[in-house]
Amino acid sequence: MNSGKFVISLDFELYWGVRDSKSLDQYGENIKGVHNVIPKLLGLFSKYNIRATFSTVGLLFFENKQALLAGLPEQIPAYTDKAFSPYEAQFEDIGNSFEDDPYHYGAHLVKLIQKYPEQEIGSHTFSHYYCLEKGQTVADFKADLIAAKKIAQQLGINFTSIIFPRNQFNNEYLDVCKGLGIICYRGNELSSIYKATPSKDRTFLLRSLRVADAYINISGQNCYSDEYMKSGDLVNIPASRFLRPYSKKLEFFDAMKLRRIKSGMTYAAKNNLTYHLWWHPHNFGINQDKNFSLLKKILDHYQELRNKYNFENYTMSGLANKLRTSI
Repeated sequence: MNSGKFVISLDFELYWGVRDSKSLDQYGENIKGVHNVIPKLLGLFSKYNIRATFSTVGLLFFENKQALLAGLPEQIPAYTDKAFSPYEAQFEDIGNSFEDDPYHYGAHLVKLIQKYPEQEIGSHTFSHYYCLEKGQTVADFKADLIAAKKIAQQLGINFTSIIFPRNQFNNEYLDVCKGLGIICYRGNELSSIYKATPSKDRTFLLRSLRVADAYINISGQNCYSDEYMKSGDLVNIPASRFLRPYSKKLEFFDAMKLRRIKSGMTYAAKNNLTYHLWWHPHNFGINQDKNFSLLKKILDHYQELRNKYNFENYTMSGLANKLRTSI
């Protein structure tokens, strides 16, 4: 019997993923909140029997600064815009361990996720690597991913899924992933407003359309067939919807945001398609009660769809393995 599929992925990056666009003064509370958010998410997912993929930046695997510096890639990207590089004086500013720097160290959280074997730990590259920015090369990316695999393996993790930072990738980078044992990735929605682009091409209009799409149907339901997802060398499990965090300015539209997500989930369940919801743990770092309340409503809807339509939940690699072995 065919059934629809529900995938949740989280881009787990602490400050490594927002450092080039937001200061700690602006976003520090969101980052510190992650240390409470991850345990809450794991507890909630267990309650709802949810399997999720925690796609994790390699730099936050380390216990201390000495180990971090020893684990850097053999070559690093020479971005034209130095703001994209964590190697440009970034390490001078970080503390020696989680105790004095909760913004950059997350090994204890990785180990906590490992205690929930139904959850998956995937890769978000080593350094929150930007594949489409000027100055870096495919060889740089390969070195980055090798470093990510090395530190993950030290904790007994052999990741087989990847989520590209800022959703930037092309076929050359997918080939590198395949050669290093990756079997699946989170692609972008099919609509042109979600096309993989360098940061300079993310115009105000494009960002505005993406925000509006979270509330009204601009890009469609963004649900995917098994045939589409397994049509390439790697299984592509594209995004369906970014779960936007609570915003006081947009609170009036929260019901529309929830309805948009539930509509897509229902469409996938009824039509034997896949729906892929994603966000960052730091999105839930503040306003946690509001954000978790919304997530519970989404998971309640998932349970209804599971009971009515046999809507099934998978990690990214779990779904990829199922698709690779299906006829």
